Amino acid sequence: MYKEPAKIDPAILERRQAAAPALRIRPPLKYVLNEEGRIVDVETEGVTFAIKVRRWIGQLLFNTVVTYIPSHTIRLAWLRFFGAEIGKGSSVMRGVQVQDVHYLTIAENSTVGMRCRIDARSGLYIGNNVTIASDVNLLAGGHDINHPDFPIVGPDPTVVEDYVWIASRSMVLPCHIKRGAVVAAHALVIKDIDELVVVGGNPAKPIGKRNPGALKYSAGYRPLFM
Repeated sequence: MYKEPAKIDPAILERRQAAAPALRIRPPLKYVLNEEGRIVDVETEGVTFAIKVRRWIGQLLFNTVVTYIPSHTIRLAWLRFFGAEIGKGSSVMRGVQVQDVHYLTIAENSTVGMRCRIDARSGLYIGNNVTIASDVNLLAGGHDINHPDFPIVGPDPTVVEDYVWIASRSMVLPCHIKRGAVVAAHALVIKDIDELVVVGGNPAKPIGKRNPGALKYSAGYRPLFM
């Protein structure tokens, strides 16, 4: 017998979309059932087989080959060609792994550090002058752990507003990180973070407050061969 997977509160989606109008949220999911009513596959409305194959090839080649090419121009051109929207002055360092690049949006003068994992399956928005340090895991989307078929749920996008700093080896689950917030190294973020708040720990909790007058810099960073 079919059991409906968990759904994301529409009010949450509305707030995140309002905070980041450029956010591209994944279209509604369609669950494929077998004769017993069990979920055996998930499809995205409006996405044909040809589109899926093209996206898969683009993602596979980026994550296995292109991401290691020591050229910002080549890496960014590849991501843009396969659907990412990346603004002027932003960079994606070598070794970054990207899932569902077509739902990834990066605004201007932001930096994604080396070896980060960017999971944009439900929609991921990174604002202006954002610093994402090396080895960060940034996730959008997840599974229904209380469902017998463990299906993908969503869309459950992640929004990172302007001037956010996410320090090395942090993990960010689907949430909304507001302007100027800071995530300390090795933190696990499981819920929204308010503006200018500094969080740390597992799970991440407030540990400080940032000076709003400090948010005047450019986070653009594009060193040679990185």
